Amino acid sequence: MRKLLAITAALMIGSLAAASSSAANTKIFDPATKTWMEIGPGAHSGKSPIRKKVVSYYGHQKPGTIIIDTGERRLYYVMDKGRAMKYGIDFGREGFQWAGIKHVARKAEWPGWNPPRQMVAREHRKGRKLPAYMEGGPNNPLGARAMYLGGSLYRIHRSNEPWTIGQAVSSGCIRMANDDVIDLYDRVEAGAKVIIKH
Repeated sequence: MRKLLAITAALMIGSLAAASSSAANTKIFDPATKTWMEIGPGAHSGKSPIRKKVVSYYGHQKPGTIIIDTGERRLYYVMDKGRAMKYGIDFGREGFQWAGIKHVARKAEWPGWNPPRQMVAREHRKGRKLPAYMEGGPNNPLGARAMYLGGSLYRIHRSNEPWTIGQAVSSGCIRMANDDVIDLYDRVEAGAKVIIKH
C-alpha cells in the first residue's frame, strides 16, 4: 500500500509540473512556416523551436555571406553548390528594426558584455540597473559566441530566451539559440558580408 501511495504521489507531482510548465507556454503564429508553435520557458529546454536545415539557394551572393530576412525571422548562411543553412532568429521589436549591409568585424567566444549606454538608460527608466560590464559565461546575455557587426552596436549572438526564436523581441541584435550560434560561428569568417533585409 505504501508503495502504491508513493507511485501515485510521484505521478501527481509529475502531472502538476507538466501542467504548470505548459501553462507558462503560449502559441504564436510563425510567418515563415505559416504554422502555430508553442513557445515559453518550458517548451524547448534551451533549444530553438525552429530547427536549422540546409535549403536551396538561388541568389547571387557568394558562399560565406549571411542574409538576414527580418520579416521571415530567419538567417541564411550561403554555402556552395546552391545551398544555404537556414536558422531561426529573433530580431528587433517595434522601434528597434533596421536594415542594411554590414560585415563581421570580429568574432568572440564567451564574450564579455558592455551594455550600450542607450540600453542602460532605457533599463534605468524601468527601474532596472544593468552592470557596466559582465564577464563572459553561461549567464551572460551574449552566450557562447558573438559576431560583432562593424559600424554598429549590434551583434549576432545567443538568446537567453530561446523560446522567443521566430519573434521580434530584441533590442536590434540578431539572437539565436546557443547551439545554432555556435554552429554559425564555426562556419563564418571574420569580414563576412551580412545583409539585413525586410
